[in-house]
Amino acid sequence: MDAAEAVETIQREMTVFARRARASAGRMHPELSLVSYTLLGHLETSGGCRATDLAAHYALDKSTVSRQVTALERSGLVERHPDPEDHRVQVVMLTSEGRRILARVTESRRAAFGERLADWPEEDLRRFAGYLERYNAWSGPRTAPPPQPSPGP
Repeated sequence: MDAAEAVETIQREMTVFARRARASAGRMHPELSLVSYTLLGHLETSGGCRATDLAAHYALDKSTVSRQVTALERSGLVERHPDPEDHRVQVVMLTSEGRRILARVTESRRAAFGERLADWPEEDLRRFAGYLERYNAWSGPRTAPPPQPSPGP
């Protein structure tokens, strides 16, 4: 397999991975989409943050994050608090119910991954983890996009 074929295989397999992740997220908690799960996870790790920070972290449109946060707030999984440093800004934080749901879904996901990877040698697991971290650490093109053709006269 040459490099182009390898890239094509990676793209195809990452697509399958993403589809399965979305499907399993819905089965683990029907009201918790994969996007919601990742947002809750970030809120837990960060201790709370602004919706704009969530949008920037996940490279999502602000309106998408706003809709997700509103839905999570209606479900009682997050709440907004004034930022202690700037009262004009609101910080989104997990509620106790949000922590409970997140912990339950995380445990289910961890068990599912553990089952799927149970037969992998430890060295393969370490290498795979390293490759995923390296892939996800990429921050975008290093060069400017090609110039667009100028409109004709």
